[in-house]
Amino acid sequence: MSGNPKPVLVISRCLGFAACRWNGEIVRDDFVDLLSSHVRFITVCPEMEIGLGVPRDPIHIETGKGGLRLVQPATGRDVTGEMLAFCASFLESLPQVEGFILKARSPSCGIGDVKIFPSGRSEAGAVDKGPGFFGGEVKRRFPLLPTESEGRLKNFRLREHFLVRIFTLARFREAVGRGTVASLVDFHSRHKFLLMSYNQTELKALGRLAANPERKRAAELFEVYGEHLRKALSRPPRYVSNINVLLHSLGYFSDRLTAREKSYFLDALQRYRERKIPLSVPVDIMNSWIIRFEEKYLAEQAFFRPYPEGLAMISDSGKGRDL
Repeated sequence: MSGNPKPVLVISRCLGFAACRWNGEIVRDDFVDLLSSHVRFITVCPEMEIGLGVPRDPIHIETGKGGLRLVQPATGRDVTGEMLAFCASFLESLPQVEGFILKARSPSCGIGDVKIFPSGRSEAGAVDKGPGFFGGEVKRRFPLLPTESEGRLKNFRLREHFLVRIFTLARFREAVGRGTVASLVDFHSRHKFLLMSYNQTELKALGRLAANPERKRAAELFEVYGEHLRKALSRPPRYVSNINVLLHSLGYFSDRLTAREKSYFLDALQRYRERKIPLSVPVDIMNSWIIRFEEKYLAEQAFFRPYPEGLAMISDSGKGRDL
């Protein structure tokens, strides 16, 4: 694959950009630091944007007969209206973005892990969990864009899925910018194996769109293709799907490899199937053959280098899904 365009991401400002948490702290995150040279960040702190200073009395979400409210228990201030107005104004004025990284457990930015308290009774403890006001609005308005918290991105598989999505969508934005049907055909050709690993049903639909038998205008094609692409990438690929793509790729070299080389590769696939090694191990073996045999078609496939190598982190919290 050629160079990757930079994805545009919206990120909570407290994640390494400013000391704007309620207690005046800043949150340092290794992955965000690593990502910073490969993406363009748009930072946001919804609580500061509605006039809450730093440091400030904490806000939280309360539930009652009138629905969820965003309140500041220490002062009795209800900032629900201000927050909803900011969410609408900010999200409606956004340029095209490829995803969001939002602060975990924040009553404004949280995406699903925020404590919800009974109305006027924070001392009673939380009665439920859900998204924060800003995070929930992001999920509502952009349901198929990659949206994660910094906590969930500590999980290796979730992080890899996030990276694949944002860089694929950035490459699609670049193709859209070229504005021709030929650029769509080229994008689809380079992403066939990646889409094969993610969603074969959507791959077929995307293939029909790229073929363009009805001779639709490029702009119309890109719009419909983009919807299907985001849907195709919405769920992580299954282990068996990645294995099928790698076995399909093996066919390009089967008559040029020794029996020991094939055996070594198939053993790596089995260990990947058993979740003993990451996908990068059999992929690296395949990449070595792509270089060795100068297999141009596979060299252009995004599946083998879906995001910059410098972003590969082998650390894994072992958690992440519930953060």
